[in-house]
Amino acid sequence: MTDRGLREVWADFDDATIVVYQAYGDAIADAALAAGRFAPPFSLGRMTWIKPSFLWMMERCGWAEKPGQTRVLAVRITRAGWEQALAGAVLTHPAEGVDPDRWSEELQRAPVRVQWDPERDLGGGKLQVRSIQVGLGRGVVQDYVEKWCASLTDITPQVRRMRALLRAGERDAARRQLPVERRYPVPDAIAKKLRLHRGAPEGREQA
Repeated sequence: MTDRGLREVWADFDDATIVVYQAYGDAIADAALAAGRFAPPFSLGRMTWIKPSFLWMMERCGWAEKPGQTRVLAVRITRAGWEQALAGAVLTHPAEGVDPDRWSEELQRAPVRVQWDPERDLGGGKLQVRSIQVGLGRGVVQDYVEKWCASLTDITPQVRRMRALLRAGERDAARRQLPVERRYPVPDAIAKKLRLHRGAPEGREQA
């Protein structure tokens, strides 16, 4: 991996949208794909977590092999919605120098939560840098479904091809199928709030 700050947002994005990943079982995935957006049995009444890192999603769902996470969806949402979510977020762990009681109160009221987890390499190993995952609370989930979602794509076949390549020892072939992720330009005020740590604006190799 090339130079990268400890906490940054790396993602597949364009001028208007950003891709986040979620994994579900067949019932939720099929209903969402048929409707072109999340629909029952997907629940608007519970927190849902979205992740812009493909490899962190692979770690979370076990390359689409964990129960209830056998279908991986690439969800393209508006950048305006993404940044709205980040702007309303509170970190799941208090930052250095923050009063823990005040942080706890803010977390309980927060419509969105942000957690930084160790990023993963292609083989699932932990990296020194962190990957963001964003938990959308009940009120925000409705905006996510009804206002922000631009498209849903079932990438499970791609995930399974890559999994087979890795098991066959074809690491380079699997790497070539990774989505291209770039440093996302998080607005300064949000970056400060979420304790982003930026590095040089370079690409990265996902080893």
